[in-house]
Amino acid sequence: MTDPVTILDKRGMRAAFQRAAWSYDSAAVLQREIANRLIERLDLIRYQPGCILDVGSGTGYCTRALARRYPRARVIGVDIAPAMTRVAARQGRRFAWAGRNARERYVCGDAEALPVAPGSVDMVISNLTLQWCSPDAVFAEIARVLRPGGLLMFTSFGPDTLRELRTAWLSVDDAPHVHDFIDMHDLGDALVRARLAEPVVDMERIVLTYSSVLDVLRDLKAIGAHNVTRNRHPGLTGKRHFAGFRGAYEKMAGADGRIPASFEVVYGHAWAPAPAGDNQRHPDGSVTVALTSFGRSRR
Repeated sequence: MTDPVTILDKRGMRAAFQRAAWSYDSAAVLQREIANRLIERLDLIRYQPGCILDVGSGTGYCTRALARRYPRARVIGVDIAPAMTRVAARQGRRFAWAGRNARERYVCGDAEALPVAPGSVDMVISNLTLQWCSPDAVFAEIARVLRPGGLLMFTSFGPDTLRELRTAWLSVDDAPHVHDFIDMHDLGDALVRARLAEPVVDMERIVLTYSSVLDVLRDLKAIGAHNVTRNRHPGLTGKRHFAGFRGAYEKMAGADGRIPASFEVVYGHAWAPAPAGDNQRHPDGSVTVALTSFGRSRR
């Protein structure tokens, strides 16, 4: 079965995030807030991982937070854009000079082909990366690298993300100007196909407001959030075309005159199953006991 996602331009995606590496932190307010909410969910899980993989680590905000939370763990950030890993490493050195934990490391790699040995990771965290990937390919890789009983926690953007932007563009043409984001239920199905255990997904909506349409577009450009599907419009947008789009978007302003940008945030988690016939201790402290464990002895 194929992914529910349009074919992606991976080279274009890498280039977009490569260009955005040095401006990313100035605009990634929402990304940091969602990372914080994702990590807060770990409060409900009694687990002390020895090795953590942050897939799509960007400039390292989530990676550093995990290193502080689990000071005895090895934390590895993986990102497809070399410039992102360089910025993250520089930030890590700055935190080390400030006397803080700096146990994290960064490597350049593709979420769909992780540069990690099978069964070598206790926990995988991925914050707002899946929407730029094939979820089937990423979840298969995560299932490969997780140890039995290991934990996956992730966030992604759902299809209601940037709905105002999409609606405004549709008022002037029917070209795909906005990325196709993955539905929560499709992500759940992909977890099942990857044979990850007990998958759970939920979502929330967050609305940011801006002083102008141009401010929305500047923030999206600063974090590298472009439409990376291969059927996107290849050319430049003419002035008249853009003015029509901008006027349609400005009509959506609230009573205070501010421009809304909606984000549907999907949260998910699952576990790597234990080998057949083995008991499995989950990160939340519960244990699944295989029926083969109950032998009958006779005297």
